Amino acid sequence: MTVDEFRALALSLPHAIEKPHFERASFRVDAPRGKTIATLLERDATANVFLTIEEQDMLVGAEPLVFSKVPNKWGDKGATTIALAAADEITALSALKMSWRHAAPSKLQDQLE
Repeated sequence: MTVDEFRALALSLPHAIEKPHFERASFRVDAPRGKTIATLLERDATANVFLTIEEQDMLVGAEPLVFSKVPNKWGDKGATTIALAAADEITALSALKMSWRHAAPSKLQDQLE
């Protein structure tokens, strides 16, 4: 998967917007109490999504070439890196949807298929 393909997937989620975040692009839910869905580091072709520890363990265990725990305190809270070159659209979209569910306020939850 390319950086542009990941960007398009992230922006296809309900109420998703892109904003700069230090050296990364961030994708957020554009709503009160909306949080970050993912960040994208173009130069490394990696993205981070924000999951539960259980979701992180499941994805890293199932696809260790695609997913890895972010190696810092954020990783201990579920932040998970996606190696885009190893990811396919279905796998990346699944992780993005998990992250969106945690980022979106409850009133928007029914908008995600």
